[in-house]
Amino acid sequence: GHCMADNPEAYRSRAAVERANADAATLDNVRDRCRRAEQAWTAMADRAERTTEQRLIREAATARRVDVTLAD
Repeated sequence: GHCMADNPEAYRSRAAVERANADAATLDNVRDRCRRAEQAWTAMADRAERTTEQRLIREAATARRVDVTLAD
């Protein structure tokens, strides 16, 4: 499996947990803290998705370069 550091799904599920915690919270400060945590997990998920995309693009570009070299 993926490590947590590169797994947007894991971040999104954590964000969902925090959103549920916020909805269930009766104290304002608890709700605020959960909302902030939700935003942080969501931001990390977005960043992980961008990183994964860029890596795939880089790997595809590298693979193409290798093909060109072999064709010579």
